[in-house]
Amino acid sequence: MDLINLLGLTAGGFTTVSFLPQVLKTWKSKSAADISSGMFALFSAGVLLWLLYGIALGAAPIIIANAITLVLALVILVLKFHYQRRGRQSEGTHVSGP
Repeated sequence: MDLINLLGLTAGGFTTVSFLPQVLKTWKSKSAADISSGMFALFSAGVLLWLLYGIALGAAPIIIANAITLVLALVILVLKFHYQRRGRQSEGTHVSGP
């Protein structure tokens, strides 16, 4: 492996792994209230475009990093909407006291 690809894989690895703490925190806390769905939707669209760019170039570091990052970003978005919907459902079933 040449130095340029090693550099790309290392950079992609660091930026991709940086999403794991957020995914784990969101999963464990069962809350994503502080996460901006608009930001993650735009970010995911950008990562998808980077992935397509990497595929067009045949650049493995770009493809690998962005494919994994896209999955992690989409997991965060799915959890955000899941917990949001669950919160609204439990608010609707709340019974007030006398």
